[in-house]
Amino acid sequence: MKENLDISLCDTLSLTKTRSENVDALFELMQRHGQSFYDEAVTQLEHALQAAHLARESQASMEQITAALLHDIGHFLMDEHDEQNDFLAEDWHHETIGAQQLEPFFGKAVTEPILLHVPAKRYLCTVDAEYFTGLSQASQRSFKVQGGLMTDEEVAEFESSPFHNTAVLLRRWDDGAKTKGLEVPDLNAYKRDVESCLECD
Repeated sequence: MKENLDISLCDTLSLTKTRSENVDALFELMQRHGQSFYDEAVTQLEHALQAAHLARESQASMEQITAALLHDIGHFLMDEHDEQNDFLAEDWHHETIGAQQLEPFFGKAVTEPILLHVPAKRYLCTVDAEYFTGLSQASQRSFKVQGGLMTDEEVAEFESSPFHNTAVLLRRWDDGAKTKGLEVPDLNAYKRDVESCLECD
C-alpha cells in the first residue's frame, strides 16, 4: 500500500469547524489534488464531478450524491495517477483509505458505499459476464490487482451488506463518469449536499 499518504484531510477537516468551513477545506483539497489523470479521458476532479452529476440525474439521495463525489478521495490523498512509475502495479486500496479518512466526519450512508465501490466492480464482473468489457482500460487493469472475480462466499458477503445496492449504483455512476470534455456543474453545486451529510455543527 502507498506509504506517503497525504493526511491533509485529517489535518484540514475538524469537528470543531462549521459545516461550511469543512466543505470549503475539502473542496480546496480536491481542487489541489484532482488535476492528474487516473483514467484515460478525464482528470480525477472531472471524474468526481461527473459521478456526482450522474447520481443527481438519477434522483439519488444527498448521501448517495456525496458518496459519488467523494468515492475516489483515496486516490487524491495517495497521489495515485497515471504518471506514477508504479501506477496500477499493486492495489493501494484507495476505497479503504478514503472511507477511513472520511469516517470521522460522515455517516455510514456515505462511507460504506465508498468502501464497497471496488468490491462492487468485482461483484458485477462476477454476476454479469459482459460487464467487464464495458470498463475503461484503467478499470480493467485495476480489476486484476484488486482481486479479480469473487468467490461464492465473497458474493454472499457483499450481498449481505445493507449498502450493497447503493455500492452497485455508485459503481455504475463511477463507470459512466469518464466522458472527455463533458460540461457538468462544478464543486460548488454540491456544497449543500456535502454540508448536510457532515456530522459536525
